[in-house]
Amino acid sequence: MSFSFQSASSPIRSTTVLVVRREDQVVMAGDGQVTFGDTVMKHQARKVRKMFHGSILAGFAGATADAFTLFERLESKLEQYGGNLTRAAVELAKDWRTDRALRRLEALLIAADTSQTLILSGTGDVIEPDEAAAAVGSGAPYALAAARALMAHTDLDARRVAEESMRIAASICIYTNDVFTVEEL
Repeated sequence: MSFSFQSASSPIRSTTVLVVRREDQVVMAGDGQVTFGDTVMKHQARKVRKMFHGSILAGFAGATADAFTLFERLESKLEQYGGNLTRAAVELAKDWRTDRALRRLEALLIAADTSQTLILSGTGDVIEPDEAAAAVGSGAPYALAAARALMAHTDLDARRVAEESMRIAASICIYTNDVFTVEEL
């Protein structure tokens, strides 16, 4: 089983970020579209980045300013805990859930290192999917379904699975475009 996540109380209608693990590759891909209501404001935003000396990938779905705040907090926690992704994620989730200002942030984070993928939400969730693919955002179900099918029925490497899955999601989800940022570990 693979995993996709959208907040039940406030569905994220803004992007698609996908993580694919295959053999020794870890790939994260995110689209570049930024919307304001029903209007596309930007096509080439970077919603995926490397952190902690290039050893961790992180991506977001949700409000851009909120996501940058969370990226900064995650980076700080990674520094504080020596790059231990699990510990940093749990501590960030605690802060996110209990801090009055952070609680209002509307975003989801997905982070991965060479051994795990974690999805973080403002309700205190830190979820480690069981399988090799995970996604967040409005296009998550589409990208995830495509990734699962490609992984089950092709020999494509992780990067190609991620790119093709994102293309499929972009062709279905109106909040996802076909301008991707792809990062690898």
